[in-house]
Amino acid sequence: MYKLFILKRRLEALVIFPFALLGRMIARMRPLKGEHDIFLFFPFYHVGGAEKVHAQITQLFPEKRILVFFTKKSQGSALFDAFKAPNVEIRDISEYTDNKFMYWNNLIWRGIIAEYIRRQSITPVVFNGQCNFAYKLSPHLPREVRQIELIHSYCSFSFIRIPFLPFYESTVMISRDSIRQHLELYNRYRIPAAYGERIRLIMNGIPIPEEVAPLRELTRLLYVGRGTEEKRPWLVAAIAQAAGEQAGMLGPVESAIPDALKMNCRFYGEQSEADVIDTLYRKHRIIAITSTREGFPMVIMEAMARGLAVLATDVGDIPYHVAHGVHGWLIPHNQSEAAIVEEGTRLLQEARPEALAAMRETNIAYAREHFSLEAFAAAYRSLLLN
Repeated sequence: MYKLFILKRRLEALVIFPFALLGRMIARMRPLKGEHDIFLFFPFYHVGGAEKVHAQITQLFPEKRILVFFTKKSQGSALFDAFKAPNVEIRDISEYTDNKFMYWNNLIWRGIIAEYIRRQSITPVVFNGQCNFAYKLSPHLPREVRQIELIHSYCSFSFIRIPFLPFYESTVMISRDSIRQHLELYNRYRIPAAYGERIRLIMNGIPIPEEVAPLRELTRLLYVGRGTEEKRPWLVAAIAQAAGEQAGMLGPVESAIPDALKMNCRFYGEQSEADVIDTLYRKHRIIAITSTREGFPMVIMEAMARGLAVLATDVGDIPYHVAHGVHGWLIPHNQSEAAIVEEGTRLLQEARPEALAAMRETNIAYAREHFSLEAFAAAYRSLLLN
């Protein structure tokens, strides 16, 4: 199976070659201004856990000259400023690389950027944050360029990246469960074991707040994230309704909630100001995650650091960090949505103030020990700069 992926990539390269060659010629006529030590490729800058991680990574190298490319059209610009820094240049090329009606532009830009990188006087490092365009670019780069990838979870990218594994020196994954799933995939597709040895675990990190005192409680239950299908925020709204409570909804999620459930929701919309987000966390007592899949959500880290208990489906690495009855409650994800709502409602109704108080202290201590930015920063700096 793996050999078929490689053959497909090589056959596609024959079709792509003239477009990439044109791109190289364009780059020679209109060269990149300035020198850059690190090239970062990310799809989006809208609100999302992955996007927060990408912004954090961008800020870890203040002494280096960094060029960031965004390659997909973002749903908003809430996190755009988080990527900015005096040493960072940002280019949104999604107009060219995310247009299916003029797909040839995507092929040409592979040549343009490959030539930009080739013409750097000092060989840069290329970092791919789960970016489709960067995978397609990887075969066009000089062999001496160190390419590193970040995979947030076991998803469609787990298959997209297979033909391009030979070009990546290292693979970062953020959860043990994701590593396990990928190693099983490697074995199933007969991918050489050497590529499995290139995987390393770097957990996400967050700024640990000094002030974590709870604020006046508006609603107990809080959802933070987008309204995408795998997140299933409507289950949080349904749990709140069944429990006779209200759910706080932080993020672009209102359109994903059925009208019949909206009366039990308080919508805060997209927020990018750290102080506003911190306040909203501390006005709630329980963070709810009802996803079908996850790596390890940053929202759980942020919530635990502020003392919120966790009510979550047992996906990804959540069970590694959330012990049932200690840090919160886990709901088996491999059951019907109705069963998840029923169990979530029961757990929410049984959540006594004294239990939440105990979980608060436990979770704050756990977050400070396991989720700090220091280890995150040290791991990425060692990987990219070594």
